[in-house]
Amino acid sequence: MRAPISWLREFVDVPADVTYEQVHAALVRVGLEEEDVHTFDLTGPIVVGQVLAFEDEPQSNGKTIRWCQVDVGEEEPRGIVCGAHNFVVGDKVVVSLPGAVLPGPTALEPFAIAARKTYGHVSDGMIASARELGLGEEHDGILRLAALGLDPEVGANAILLLGLDDFAVEVNVTPDRGYALSIRGIAREYANSTGAAFRDPALAVTPVDVTGFPVSIDDDAPIRGRAGASVFMTRVVRGVDATRPTPAWMVARLTLAGIRSISLAVDITNYVMLELGQPLHAYDLDKLAGGISVRRARAGEKITTLDDKVRELNAEDLLITDGSGPIGIAGVMGGATTEMGEGSTNVLIEAANFDPVSIARSARRHKLPSEASRRFERGVDPKVAAPAAARAVQLLVELGGGTADDLGSMLDDSVAPESLALSEEFVTRLIGVEFSADEVTDSLTAVGAVVEAADDGWLVTPPTWRPDLTDAATLAEEVARIVGYDRIPSVLPVAPPGRGLSREQRLRRAAASSLAAGGLTEVLAYPFVSREQNDTFGAPTSGGVAAVKLANPLDPDAAWMRTSLWPGLIGIARRNLSRGLNDLALFEVGTVFRPVAGRAYGSGPLPIGSERPSDEVLEALRASIPPQPWHVGGLFAGDAVTKQPGQAAVPHGLADAIAAARQLAATVAAPLTIVTGSHQALHPGRTAELRVGETTVGFAGELLPTLAAELDLPRVVALFEVDLDLLLELAAKEVAPAPIASLPAATQDVSLVVAETVPAGDLLALLVEGAGELLEHATLVDDYRGAGIPQGSKSLTYALRFRAPDRTLTAAEATEAKNAAVALAATRVGATLRE
Repeated sequence: MRAPISWLREFVDVPADVTYEQVHAALVRVGLEEEDVHTFDLTGPIVVGQVLAFEDEPQSNGKTIRWCQVDVGEEEPRGIVCGAHNFVVGDKVVVSLPGAVLPGPTALEPFAIAARKTYGHVSDGMIASARELGLGEEHDGILRLAALGLDPEVGANAILLLGLDDFAVEVNVTPDRGYALSIRGIAREYANSTGAAFRDPALAVTPVDVTGFPVSIDDDAPIRGRAGASVFMTRVVRGVDATRPTPAWMVARLTLAGIRSISLAVDITNYVMLELGQPLHAYDLDKLAGGISVRRARAGEKITTLDDKVRELNAEDLLITDGSGPIGIAGVMGGATTEMGEGSTNVLIEAANFDPVSIARSARRHKLPSEASRRFERGVDPKVAAPAAARAVQLLVELGGGTADDLGSMLDDSVAPESLALSEEFVTRLIGVEFSADEVTDSLTAVGAVVEAADDGWLVTPPTWRPDLTDAATLAEEVARIVGYDRIPSVLPVAPPGRGLSREQRLRRAAASSLAAGGLTEVLAYPFVSREQNDTFGAPTSGGVAAVKLANPLDPDAAWMRTSLWPGLIGIARRNLSRGLNDLALFEVGTVFRPVAGRAYGSGPLPIGSERPSDEVLEALRASIPPQPWHVGGLFAGDAVTKQPGQAAVPHGLADAIAAARQLAATVAAPLTIVTGSHQALHPGRTAELRVGETTVGFAGELLPTLAAELDLPRVVALFEVDLDLLLELAAKEVAPAPIASLPAATQDVSLVVAETVPAGDLLALLVEGAGELLEHATLVDDYRGAGIPQGSKSLTYALRFRAPDRTLTAAEATEAKNAAVALAATRVGATLRE
């Protein structure tokens, strides 16, 4: 919300020399959030000039310029070159003299005015357009002051004349404080913060009783049992002069508030909305067909809105209709059939109060966010509708020359706020700071509540503009806010002894730290994916992967919760590769969503916000969401070691994915084994199944080359993914530190010839089993297939390390253990020693 200071001063005493920093600080003290400051970004001399004469001079480029003589209140007129042609001799205009600075294309590029030679003349200044002054987007011609209804003295300060010396502070308004989306609300909060006198603009006008215009509310499908409209006021003004301009002061205020000037009638409705917080709509009375009915849309209905778009309506849409059909989407945007035009003279003003949920849904459904819907979504004061309509009528009569008519309607079915009980000690107990009785009552009175004494405290009736005050806790928060948050001490809570991170939390952090220390970069991907991505990258199953679909996705193409981390990692890899970052080693630690097939989710009960849910409700809520296990996933692409002098490039591959999985398992003390596996997204000959015992905890492998090509990825992309929750469940709960060996080891290599179908991991397991307790470590060092090896066979070489805890092993003992391992491998898989 932007609040011009000159406007704010009308309703609260703001010092004449106040700075925007001081205004922002005052509003921040009462809970509003500082956003920005807005000015017209110009400096003088900018004065009123009068065109005395001009000559049209055609140029060789086909353009005709005017060489003008302009009186700016000096002894001699100034010669100024102008490219516009929408003025005549005698017109009064705005002249920027040399030394003036106007807004440029950006804040860092202001436009300085100087005497310049152009088109064969020295132009001693510039005649300004509305856009050059920051008053709008009009740039087809210069700003003629007569068009604004002004006839000032030549040489007068145009900055002061047009209100260009004003500035506006912008604050962020939270959803529960819709009243602050108005100058009325901002002025009240400034008064609460500074103690300055507040003058309620809603009390400055007197609504009059009007009748005769038929209005009905026929909501046959209310949302949440609430009618779509509770208040509907209409007023009529006849004989409005549509040619009258919007006054300069109003244009300046609307501009600073972020709203473009359109026409007098429309500008007045926007002005009153900003002033009082009540959205208004102006209809051309002569275009209405009978009275107005507020109802829900019917099947097949359409409407052409003010932006000239035809919109198909939904049965939930609340409509404003007349005898011809829909003439507006209530609280969102009006229809084109009753739009105010250049010939509109009779105006019907609508001031209504609509259900916030209904308006929010329509605005999102039609992708039509507007200033009106923004306010209705947060809640509008139902009692400000009549003053707002009266204020709009007042301005149309005063500025547009119209006459107020007795025709209108005054339908008000709004419900008065309920009184809330507030005990004397409640505020102190909840906030943790001592508040006196006077502080409590004064604070609540300041926000507009009516406070009455009761047996054990007070009976508080919230104001109609504060629908967020619903219980004692919200009243206590208001007391703390108005008295000042600085009264609440900053105390760092002391953690109870004996508590800290759980085992799972510690190991998850250790897993992430281990992978990061290994050179991988941690990333965070969106959990929303397409159904095809879940089917491609999810756990291998028949008939697709069970997944959860979002009820109202932000992106219809990503309407499912992920069942794997791989889609997100691949998306991040593609983004990096498109930016020239070709060597990638990424990992993510995050949750995936694995629903149980056949079970419905998302239908759990909603707990009451002011009470702790019962155990039954909590259990039902847990059952209403799918299992969300923690996973760790990784992706490798490009080179692990880049090419450099004396070093060839070493590409990433399957070995890197398996090594990362092993590192992860070692970090959490899980005995990981690698076996040949299969996954629908991975190369069938380059896929490893990751196991702990007989339980599969994940997969590692290289992406299918055809899939990599479809995704514009390199041919070799290695992936791994591990169910971290399952890995931690299977890991050792306590890990004894390995003793430091004090005796020397005996090392031997063994090369065995086996059939190509025998996995290297299976053979390694047989060697470990056969060698017995003396074998300390074994690893594959070579896989050879070629000359000297029978067709269909391969030679696998393993490095074996033997050690005894109590003596130095002899070569004979190590050989005996190795031979036992070879014998077992020969018996089980037919392995023979390579000669």
